[in-house]
Amino acid sequence: MNAGVDIPEGKKLNCFGDIENIEMTVEDWMGRWEKKHISFHKNEVHKLADQGHTVVGVEVSKMAVREFFAEQNLSYTQESVPGMPGAEVFKSSDGQLSLFNCDMFDFSSLIAGKFDGMWDRGSLVAINPSDRQRYAKLMTTLMAKGCRYLLDTLTYDQNKYAGPPFSTPRLAIQDLYGQSCNIQLIESSDALTDRQRLWGLDSFTEEAHLITLKTDMDS
Repeated sequence: MNAGVDIPEGKKLNCFGDIENIEMTVEDWMGRWEKKHISFHKNEVHKLADQGHTVVGVEVSKMAVREFFAEQNLSYTQESVPGMPGAEVFKSSDGQLSLFNCDMFDFSSLIAGKFDGMWDRGSLVAINPSDRQRYAKLMTTLMAKGCRYLLDTLTYDQNKYAGPPFSTPRLAIQDLYGQSCNIQLIESSDALTDRQRLWGLDSFTEEAHLITLKTDMDS
């Protein structure tokens, strides 16, 4: 928590200990790792590489990247990224995992190609709402033909809690991806815990969407 923060009337602290609905910057996210304000971080990992996939990730915090490899006891190489000043890529020794340390909006298909599958858990809901269109455009340009993009979102009453994480209802997903993609809701579940109740919420829904590029037959 940020002791001594002057909280405006009607506002409260979000899950990071900042005033809710704060505009998050790259420096803010790196600061979360330095101060260990990472309640959004999962202790367990998604075992994509263990299933034989080649996995690429993008993370702005170098500390987070290094901690990942240390936690997983993976040896790696570290090198600069051509065409991206200041960016680095950390590659596991077996070649199955590459983590790019850079701003997400500096990443593109020119850097690592397009992808057959993408998994977004906790990214879109953390993006400032003003950056959502930019983010969605980037994600669709990273999709190869036939790509299956699994998007995890959260829905709640933002009159009670402004975020982050930000509520991203189905209409917002349609607005972001509906023009170029087919969107299928594949799961919706009650995710309310005591943590969200502390935020003042009495309803908190987690949803998973399968997003695929439209074809000529979909037009």
